Amino acid sequence: MTTPTQTSADELGTPYGGLTPTATADLNRDGFVHLSGVLSPETIARYEPTITSEVIRLNTQHLPLAERDTYGKAFLQVSNLWRENERVKELVFSPRLAAIAARLLGVHAVRLYHDQALYKEPSGGITPWHADQYYWPLSSDRTITLWLPLQETGSDLGPLAFARGSHHFSSGRDLPISDESERVIEQAVAEQDFEDVVEPFALGDASFHHGWTFHHAGPNRGAVPRRVMTVIYMDADIRVTEPTNAHQVNDRAWMPGTGIGQVPDTPLNPVLFDGRSS
Repeated sequence: MTTPTQTSADELGTPYGGLTPTATADLNRDGFVHLSGVLSPETIARYEPTITSEVIRLNTQHLPLAERDTYGKAFLQVSNLWRENERVKELVFSPRLAAIAARLLGVHAVRLYHDQALYKEPSGGITPWHADQYYWPLSSDRTITLWLPLQETGSDLGPLAFARGSHHFSSGRDLPISDESERVIEQAVAEQDFEDVVEPFALGDASFHHGWTFHHAGPNRGAVPRRVMTVIYMDADIRVTEPTNAHQVNDRAWMPGTGIGQVPDTPLNPVLFDGRSS
């Protein structure tokens, strides 16, 4: 008899059958995709308690919500949990998830940039409009982020929302997550008539978004934390470039020892899927 643990672990290593033939084109057109049934509820149930306990253990934000700035109210953020816990590593290193990322990007292989747990507390504030790629000193936009809620996520919990097609729009790319990015990008989204796509996530759903796609999230009006695990993937052949802002200088720490112009082939950035060897 197969145990639930074996079933969950096996699912992480088996292909996802939900991608349509147009999935890559859909990502290129819209800047994001929302996929159903990426993981089963049983698999989520195996990993959520461990991720949550690690977030509680490693969280360094202890100010009351009322005393934090906009960024601090948006979520509790803990990165590279895979280095702290072997069970979390199983999820982050999942061939199933990495293969989806490679297929959507249209590349033969992807490597890990880093993971992030993003927990929006009850009464937590908005996540301001922004684009992730602003933070990354990388040579191309062949990057993609998995956003995996660890509970059913209705509009009350603040699901991630996307400006459809905004990855083709360059204005606002020079802004970090802030009150300014919220104001400037919200105005640009309205002026450019980008659709603000806000959808609930069923348990097991996940989204993948392009590095330059503008996105945001509403506040958590629910009574429980909005628990989310993210994994950032990059083209396995991508290279490190000269940083263009202070955040990119800091982000070079995710790729230790990698020089400008080099592929970040480090122990922290393993190749998680390579279609040429599968």
